[in-house]
Amino acid sequence: MATKRDYYEVLGVQKGASDAEIKKAYRKLSKQYHPDINKEADAEEKFKEISEAYEILSDPQKRAAYDQYGHAGTDPNFGAGGAGGFGGAGGFGGGGGFGFEDIFESFFGGGGSRQADPKAPRQGADLQYSINLEFEEAIFGVEKDIKYNREETCHTCHGNGAKPGTEPEVCHKCHGSGSINVEHQTPLGRVMSRQTCDICHGTGKEIKDPCATCHGTGHEKRPHTVKVKVPAGVEDGQQMRLADQGEAGINGGPYGDLYVVFKVKESDIFDRDGGEIYYTLPLSFVQAALGDEINVPTVHGDVKLKVPAGTQTGSKFRLRGKGAPRLRGNSNGDQQVTVKIITPKNLNEKQQEALRAFAEASGQTVTEQRDESFFGKVKDAFGGKK
Repeated sequence: MATKRDYYEVLGVQKGASDAEIKKAYRKLSKQYHPDINKEADAEEKFKEISEAYEILSDPQKRAAYDQYGHAGTDPNFGAGGAGGFGGAGGFGGGGGFGFEDIFESFFGGGGSRQADPKAPRQGADLQYSINLEFEEAIFGVEKDIKYNREETCHTCHGNGAKPGTEPEVCHKCHGSGSINVEHQTPLGRVMSRQTCDICHGTGKEIKDPCATCHGTGHEKRPHTVKVKVPAGVEDGQQMRLADQGEAGINGGPYGDLYVVFKVKESDIFDRDGGEIYYTLPLSFVQAALGDEINVPTVHGDVKLKVPAGTQTGSKFRLRGKGAPRLRGNSNGDQQVTVKIITPKNLNEKQQEALRAFAEASGQTVTEQRDESFFGKVKDAFGGKK
């Protein structure tokens, strides 16, 4: 007898996979190997293997038993004998035995939890899309058309999965109910429980002649375009939800949503924190000492700023309302201006003399540096310096 493969390996997921990941893997593989679609010789066996793996891993209690005991934990007779029968130590619910929960599951299936109706409409999967924005686009807002592929209701069969001119038929195994009776061996004897039909997977319908466009799934990948109105004041990493722009729903359910994530390019001259914008203003020491009126750039255009005499490096000025719009409000933030005094380089002789005169008038002493370059020495030799 062939050894069963690990159920996680069958579905191609990790052992710690979420319910959503398991469901997604099952949907993909069941479409790929469904006997009505895949005509390979081993397609039916693979399809049964996939269905069996999903049946166990989609049920929390069955999955827990499988994780603890492997394939032995999925055997209906597991716990009915050995190690003392009921509970091993002579009672219900003992370590490794068959407890009340197991008996309840044998009678009613699923440990008494009501499972979702496979035929019920379900919302489609959500999608995510990143939009790159210039710094100014994030400040003032912009409209952009984005294009991406998504699963939509098949335009050929309109979602029923059957070839045009045909219709899905009532499942021959469950007769349209979507579930079947399965017999289990329990400590109280053989009992019947209801399980999802392994032929129609709960839909109650069989597709004998699948649609050539969607291969019986009722969905197809198609390019989709959406106009996104980016609100003024968005920041890097923020996202917005666009309802019904995700994947097509199941069993006629609504489309999922699209989450748009904003990636904002940095500015060359501004920094930003929410509604506040920061700018470093370079000033010469003359402007800082004597005062000046400066044109300061803002995202709203240049603004005149009066710099008082004696301004020190690190001094800050606030330009009210010249920041970014606040997303949750109807006002702008401010722009904060920080002064940075620039020390001049490569002064000519006249500038140096003026600064020495300033130093002397201030009671300071500045040691004059001689020009020791080759040309300076030549200049000294001809009497240029005394």
